[in-house]
Amino acid sequence: MKLSAAWKDLKKISAFNVLMLTIAGMINSCGVTIFLQPVQLYDSGISGTSMLLSQITPEWMSLSNFLILLNVPLFLWGTKKQGVLFTVYAVYSVAVYSICAHLTMYVLPVDTQFASPLAGRDLLLCALFGGMISGAGSGLALRYGGAMDGIDIVAAMFAKGFGLSVGSFVMIYNVILYVICGIVIRSWILPLYSIVTYMAALKTVDFIVDGIDRAKCAMIVTVRPKEVTDILSENFGQGTTIVDAIGGFSGQKKAIVYFVVNRFQVTKMKNLVHDVDEAAYISLTEVADVFRANNK
Repeated sequence: MKLSAAWKDLKKISAFNVLMLTIAGMINSCGVTIFLQPVQLYDSGISGTSMLLSQITPEWMSLSNFLILLNVPLFLWGTKKQGVLFTVYAVYSVAVYSICAHLTMYVLPVDTQFASPLAGRDLLLCALFGGMISGAGSGLALRYGGAMDGIDIVAAMFAKGFGLSVGSFVMIYNVILYVICGIVIRSWILPLYSIVTYMAALKTVDFIVDGIDRAKCAMIVTVRPKEVTDILSENFGQGTTIVDAIGGFSGQKKAIVYFVVNRFQVTKMKNLVHDVDEAAYISLTEVADVFRANNK
């Protein structure tokens, strides 16, 4: 990557994003060190790998050290594909995560050696809350331009070569990781509970990145686009987009009205449309985010 392009990326660093990435690293650390590490449950990806390695290596090779040693080279390796700004944000996120993990485990007056300070030895509670809290941290990092785990870089680089999607690659990696954990510790209870952690974290990441209340995109095929647009704009106070279309079977001129609503408005929208055009065809799909231009 050219230096001029790299410098241009660095100038885009946002103080607000840095603040949110700091919070993300602290949250992720809390989930792992307060709920997972004390009862030897495993996070997913490189974080889970670091947890396993910290358990089977000398004490001075701590979780914090492995988080830096494994994640940072992966982020640097992916700079050309992901961009300098992402790499800076991701390395910073992991650094905050690592430092906070070290402080919690070795500096702060919090006993995390034998049990979770909040959930004791209850593996289910630790798995669920550890997964949700660490997932919230990972989701925040992704939402504000960074990342908490280098496994996504590995997946982006190699998944296509194996004929897999990025999500499938990450899932296979985690399954292999949990199998290795079971073999190393000679027990399958903790790896199985770690799968609960993984699923809780995955769902939480989706909520944070995509939003808990996703919008719905309505594609309305109608012969009366003007009337449909008018009634939707009148009742919902927002605009629509009309695209000319032709019926594939009938050859009749039609239009596709593109309209975005939340899930509570879907029924009302369908009723209004069919009041105007009983034969209108409505297709609904989920929309993760809706961005509008700022009016100046």
